This record gives sequence, C-alpha cells and structure tokens, in this order.
Amino acid sequence: MITVLVVDDDFRVARIHCGFVEQVAGFAVVGVAHTGREALDAVADLRPDLVLLDLYLPDVFGLDVLAELRTSAHDCDVLVISAAREADAVRGAVRNGIVNYLLKPFGFDDLRRRLQQYAAQRAGLYATELESQADIDRALSQAARSATRALPKGLSAETAALVERVVRAAAVTLSAAECADRAGISRVSARRYLEFLRDAGRVTVTLRYAQGRPERRYRWSD
Repeated sequence: MITVLVVDDDFRVARIHCGFVEQVAGFAVVGVAHTGREALDAVADLRPDLVLLDLYLPDVFGLDVLAELRTSAHDCDVLVISAAREADAVRGAVRNGIVNYLLKPFGFDDLRRRLQQYAAQRAGLYATELESQADIDRALSQAARSATRALPKGLSAETAALVERVVRAAAVTLSAAECADRAGISRVSARRYLEFLRDAGRVTVTLRYAQGRPERRYRWSD
C-alpha cells in the first residue's frame, strides 16, 4: 500500500483529492495538511510514500516546502497539484525531482493515471533486489530507458531526461517553444528532443491549425 499525504490550503479541495486517492487501488491517504509548516510536520510524523503538494500555500510557497523536503532526511516522493502555470514554478519543481505535475482543476481520471504510473515506476524499483548496474537499468521505467538510450548524435541523455520530465509533468499539450521555456533550453534543441521522443513512441503529436503553418503540439503518451 502506497501511503499519501494530501497538502492543499482549501479544505474542500483537500477532501476531494483525498476521495480521488482512496478510489485508486493500492493507495491510502494517511494525512492532510493545509499549510507548508503542517506539511513538513506531517511528513516527519507520518512518513508518507507520496506527497500531493499544492504550491499556493498560505505561509510558504510550495517550492520552498519541496526544497526543504529534499534537504532533509525524509524519503518521500512529491507529485505537484497546483494552479501554478508559471514556467519558473514548473521548472523549479522538475529540478527538485517531482514525479509529476498536474494542473488544477483536474478530474479523477487525470490523477488516477498519474498515480498508477507512479505505482508502476515505484514497483520496478522496490520489487527487485538491486545488486548490479544491470538490475538498476531493468528497474527503471520504460519511459526513462527510451529517453536515454540510442540517442542520435548531438543529443545528451541528461537533456533528454529533462525534456521528458517537462512533457510528463504538463497537463496540456506543449509546443516546442513552451517546452524550451520550461526546460531552460533553446527552441531548436527542444524540438530535436521532442521529435526523438516522438520517434521512440513516448510522446504523441497533434497539429493546431491557425494562420500560417500548423503548430506541432506534444503530449506524453500514457
């Protein structure tokens, strides 16, 4: 059973999110916090496996909570659930090792897919006794392996992984320019990595028609 701490300043929204989590097999809510300070105390007391973290908290910005969790001895994963759309917020969350980023408002199926994805990734790491590099490689998710192996000349595994995290965290489709802004790289580079992920079957592409050439929009392939 994966234990979850729900962090949201809105009591009603927190109850809804708790209800969503409890409907997903293999997950159980062990606590709720409504401020950054409550969240840090709850993590210390309850030791949850996963924290659903809102960024707009009344006392501390969520990224500061995330940073403190990362510098402490708390071994928990974080899934951001927030209305924050700013590129800096998304980029900061990704660089602090979040497992996903889900924009509010969202429905039950949106959260369910991300929780199930997280459970599959976690199972790969915890179900195997990792004694060698080969064991570690097998434990990584298929998505991570796809983004870091057989890279074309000129592409790096580190940047491929960064672009992958940005696309996975997005609740909506992204253009190459939007992905570049969130990842902190050039638009041309973002386009190359996005097309590599498309060829690997990890992202899907749709076309948005307006004036001029159609815009290519990328989304993580669940």
